[in-house]
Amino acid sequence: MNGNKLLLRRRLALLYMMCMLLAGALLARLAYVQLWQYEQIAERAEHSWKRDVPFMAERGQIVDRNGTALVTNVSAPTLLAIPAQIADHTTTAQRLAPVLGMDVGKLTRMLKQRKLMVRLQPEGRKISVAKAQAVRALALPGIFVAEDNKRYYPFGKLAAHVLGFTGIDNQGLTGLEKVYDDRLRGFNGSVSYYADARGRVLQGTSEQYSAPRNGLELMLTIDKHIQTAVERELDQAMLVHQAAHVMAIVMDPRNGDILALSARPTFEPADYRNYDAKTYNRNLPIWMTYEPGSTFKIITLAAALEEGKLSLTEGFFDPGAIQVAGARLRCWKRSGHGSETMLEVVQNSCNPGFVVMGQRVGKEKLFDYIRKFGFGKKTGIDLQGEENGILFRPQRVGPVELATTSFGQGVSVTPIQQIAAVSAAVNGGTLYRPRLAKAWRRADTGDLVESIAPEAVRRVISPQTSAKVREALESVVALGTGRHAFIEGYRVGGKTGTAQKVINGRYSASEYIVSFVGFAPADQPRLIAYVAVDHPKGVQFGGLIAAPIVKNIMEDALRYLEVPARKQQLERKYIYGDMRMVEVPSLIGLERRTLYEQQIQYLRIETVGSGSRVIHQAPRPGSKVPEGSVIRIFMAK
Repeated sequence: MNGNKLLLRRRLALLYMMCMLLAGALLARLAYVQLWQYEQIAERAEHSWKRDVPFMAERGQIVDRNGTALVTNVSAPTLLAIPAQIADHTTTAQRLAPVLGMDVGKLTRMLKQRKLMVRLQPEGRKISVAKAQAVRALALPGIFVAEDNKRYYPFGKLAAHVLGFTGIDNQGLTGLEKVYDDRLRGFNGSVSYYADARGRVLQGTSEQYSAPRNGLELMLTIDKHIQTAVERELDQAMLVHQAAHVMAIVMDPRNGDILALSARPTFEPADYRNYDAKTYNRNLPIWMTYEPGSTFKIITLAAALEEGKLSLTEGFFDPGAIQVAGARLRCWKRSGHGSETMLEVVQNSCNPGFVVMGQRVGKEKLFDYIRKFGFGKKTGIDLQGEENGILFRPQRVGPVELATTSFGQGVSVTPIQQIAAVSAAVNGGTLYRPRLAKAWRRADTGDLVESIAPEAVRRVISPQTSAKVREALESVVALGTGRHAFIEGYRVGGKTGTAQKVINGRYSASEYIVSFVGFAPADQPRLIAYVAVDHPKGVQFGGLIAAPIVKNIMEDALRYLEVPARKQQLERKYIYGDMRMVEVPSLIGLERRTLYEQQIQYLRIETVGSGSRVIHQAPRPGSKVPEGSVIRIFMAK
């Protein structure tokens, strides 16, 4: 009997100890939760009660180099519903649906969803300000108007491929909108309140407002005026030449600033969904690769001059073709140019002459210069979708490949590589990384956050060699194949390009990409422009199609930038079919009776006004105009 009592006592003691241990563990756990996990658990509880009505931040504006807004925002509120706070879903839907233009049944189903918060989309997403005011006037419980905005492009298609566009959630999808999305988008705000599991507002709590932080404003290197001139010329080129594509870039060769960049076909950023994705995803000036043709000869010329392998005054004979390792490489002029100087080789874009230049430089050296000028790799411009281009592998370069590369055949480049390389050839010898972002500012204060400095990649040739290249290319425009880019009063240099397209691995006999790269003033370049026209209808020569486009762009830009005209200018050489330029005489101050006694050749006179004396004339005295032009004479007493 005593044994049973002892066993019972032991069991009771063990049970007591177990209860004490369990109680101790519970107390320890309670202390741990209260003392160490309090903040975490309170945060979880608050999160389960807290509801947020978002207030969207405004994306930063994108402005041109002068502060003109190219992309801005307009108010576009969004409707939110909290189903638990709606007492009568059907009645609410019947009152709200007419304002949004929605089906009542569809809206009712949305409002009955078992969710804490429902976006009434797409009809209630980014609505007009007028609709938002109408919704507020209804004062419907559980329906909230959240501040939102959408992108607005005040100039429509202008610089569409550069700017890009955003999606429904204001996220950058293409162009600079995507590249700099993290700095443009800002941080959203909200109005917060506390509610139970059924969505009812908790008594004794108040709303909390967290202000959104708007994105930074991006200032570009783009100049709206120059961009507009480029877009105008590309539209005209598409209309006149019925081309497959047209593309253009204007750059400041002194620092790599892109002043304009555009292509056709183009699109409306605000309406991008109605365009073929290829149109807005392929930014042709940085994406399209093709054989450059004769514009690439500038690189061969620069390399030969830098290596001391060429004198522009030495003689050369062009029979129309040159034999290289059994291959007959023809000049564009089948009969040949005959006896000429090496400067005339450049002016005439003579293929055999450039083959000789390339041979003198040699394979290793020439391809080293080509790579130093930036070909074969991306320039690093701040846009997505840039291509590398294609160069021959060193082991595949034989005599023929060296020869064809010397005049721009067999290599593949992008327009942005072309303009960056030629800029280096004429700006004194320094290759700059092309750039579009110039500075970041705070939208509310205008304070500068960051100024982005130009980036010099490397020196490629000496200033002395660069000066020789400029002089040679200026003679191309005045005396050679680039005459249609000549601008009276300005010194212009440049080079034409006409390249067969490669289709299915073979050179096309009928499709060409014609191009021209020009810069001005030729002694101290402020602007460089590159234009390429893909498969124009009719005549297909860069000097006849692309050069006049470059001329129009640069003439407009030079005058807009108030670049002084140059007094010393090479006289343009006129050949059959060219328009002769004549100087406008001064007629101001002449009497009407003596006006027509003046010996004015090649020009016509029109008078405006009934006075007896000339008080003004247009064009101004001393300017040069095509023969046959009209001088308007303004008369007064």
